[in-house]
Amino acid sequence: MNENPFEIFMKEFPELAKSFSELVEKQKALKGIDNKTKQLLNLAIQTANRNPKGVQLHAVMAKNEGACREEVLGAVVLNLHHSGFISVMECLPAAVTGFDTNE
Repeated sequence: MNENPFEIFMKEFPELAKSFSELVEKQKALKGIDNKTKQLLNLAIQTANRNPKGVQLHAVMAKNEGACREEVLGAVVLNLHHSGFISVMECLPAAVTGFDTNE
């Protein structure tokens, strides 16, 4: 199954997905942290949660916000002493793939 999990969520639970998307937009609009830093934080959180798909998605978004390769990969590797070697090893390839994506 290679279908995008968020697309499944939107298809199966459209009202909930709409509310979730509204929440995400409100979070994005919070002041105090610039968009690039928000995406780097999201990368670190997705790594801690061992979510390579999330890491890949946020790597693209961080790059689009002006993050360099070192910042993107650094946000993943930062988890080494917090969430462990396995989390980093599972997510580092996704970060590279996401950053290298031309979107």
